[in-house]
Amino acid sequence: MPGVATDISHINTNSSVEFYVGQSQLSNALRGINIVVISAGVARKPGMTRNDLFSINASIVRELIEAVADTCPKALIAIVTNPLNSTVPIAAHVLKSKNCYNPKRLFGITTLDSIRASRFVRDTHGIDAMELHVPVVGGHSGNTIVPLLSMATPQVKLSQKEMEDLVQRIQYGGDEVVKAKDGEGSATLSMAYAGARFTSSLVQAVGGAQVMESAFVPLAADPQGAHQIRRLGANSLDFFAVPIELGKTGTLRIVPLDAEPNMLELKAIDIAARTLKDNIAQGIKYMDSNQPLY
Repeated sequence: MPGVATDISHINTNSSVEFYVGQSQLSNALRGINIVVISAGVARKPGMTRNDLFSINASIVRELIEAVADTCPKALIAIVTNPLNSTVPIAAHVLKSKNCYNPKRLFGITTLDSIRASRFVRDTHGIDAMELHVPVVGGHSGNTIVPLLSMATPQVKLSQKEMEDLVQRIQYGGDEVVKAKDGEGSATLSMAYAGARFTSSLVQAVGGAQVMESAFVPLAADPQGAHQIRRLGANSLDFFAVPIELGKTGTLRIVPLDAEPNMLELKAIDIAARTLKDNIAQGIKYMDSNQPLY
């Protein structure tokens, strides 16, 4: 860690670089912080189930969020640690128990799903990936990831077969990387890019800019704005990935979709919502069971 910190400190930006190592220095690392990004935990390996991942990472997120609540309770919190559909509800539960929960300040980073969507459409249709935007809603694993390809801008003409194939690839892009790395890792580089992009958006927002992103957020961050996605299938879920506008205080609003999803997408949202209900419940059950920290 000292070597990495020294290396980074040589980059010519108007910033200061500090490093802290280990649990004993955690409170010092968090003191006075405005933005906290949590990526700690184990990465998925071939053969690992979602429950395998959850059993390890749930306690890690719980402990880190407790430290955030104790040291910098007003920080914007962005979570990378999977399974995101459960770790974000765990974070919310901890913050509530510490009486510092603000749904506008909690985010699960789902940016990689949007990045994959634009890249994969570009690969098949030759559109500039940097100019292409595909809304992605739902969650951040498997069938909870719902790319709304019919709302891509600029518009892309896709047959139903092309749409189905793209949805499948976007939903299980992580598996593609794990397989390609032959058990030696998961999507680290693309996730690092996605995490950096979202974090950069938060920094811009704290600085006064209003920035558009997508994230897995508490729908209580904007109850009025959540009406549309609830009507489309999120129903009574407390968390859902949606387009959001960021500002100094976190989520300013949930950005409405420009059009109605097609039938294939509505069906996918329904499937995602049913899976998400179980994923969210798993995180809440873990906290309610009051399991000791690892």
